[in-house]
Amino acid sequence: MKNNIVIEAKGIVKRYAGADRPAVDALDLVVPKGSFFGLLGPNGAGKTTLISMMTCLAKPDEGSLMVCGLNPEKESLKIKEKIGFVPQEIALYPTLTARENLAYFGSMQGLSGDLLKERISYCLDVAKLHDYTDICVYKYSGGLKRRLAIVVGLINSPEILFLDEPTVGIDPQSRHFIYDRLIELNKSGMTILYTSHYMEEVEYLCNEIAIIDQGNIIACGGLDELLGETTNKVLEAKLSKELSHDLKEKVESIPMVTEAFFNSKTMTLCSPSPNETMLALSTLFAENNIKVLSMSHGVVNLEQLFIALTGSRLRE
Repeated sequence: MKNNIVIEAKGIVKRYAGADRPAVDALDLVVPKGSFFGLLGPNGAGKTTLISMMTCLAKPDEGSLMVCGLNPEKESLKIKEKIGFVPQEIALYPTLTARENLAYFGSMQGLSGDLLKERISYCLDVAKLHDYTDICVYKYSGGLKRRLAIVVGLINSPEILFLDEPTVGIDPQSRHFIYDRLIELNKSGMTILYTSHYMEEVEYLCNEIAIIDQGNIIACGGLDELLGETTNKVLEAKLSKELSHDLKEKVESIPMVTEAFFNSKTMTLCSPSPNETMLALSTLFAENNIKVLSMSHGVVNLEQLFIALTGSRLRE
């Protein structure tokens, strides 16, 4: 494996018994060393399975996978020494303090003595938890628990940090605190692989993005690159009032409309012929006395790109 690549997947396949199709299907992916890499996909797209294979929790049925230049099937213990994993569900011992949690998870990674003490001190500093060091975790707010969960993933000085939905259910202040810490870690040279249901997070944090759907990567690259390559399949209209149920059905029945999403007075459509769709919408709205405040087509942000490629919003 090249020195500037930390994860390389070639044609990997993962099947589950009884499933209609593979969870991961002949997937190719390269994660550059030092990148802040966003992995996006609708529910059931294969994200969790892919991360499970990268973190040695599952094995590919076919294809090849290398992590930090090592083969997960033969060298999983060595890989686990080089990676940190922060799951979506907070995995902490609530009756232990922050220091005790870090000591336990550090010992599980084979750390002891002065090195373990050094890593605990480092992690508490990164999370700014010194005022809460000896307080049991069950007394923590949701934001403090998330901060501790993230630095548990740092206890072994990982080369790659995997984060699965790390800001779910926390307040904006805690979320931005986590953003700042992760950006600092990435700038220090750590590779971060990040999944999120918040499009704005990925746009803000990640310099590389891959979108997975139906077990395969359907787009990969920098945000500007992805937006520049995508054709104008998305149309967005802001209206003077919310559409009635009947009007929504009429919009959905326009022949050129393949997907339609309604959010209060904003409407987002997928269409292979946006100009024709705009004309049809203008006629429909004029007939029903609906004022159009603005209407545009083309992909201008990550959420629109996602809709254009997968036909669904990430939160669905």
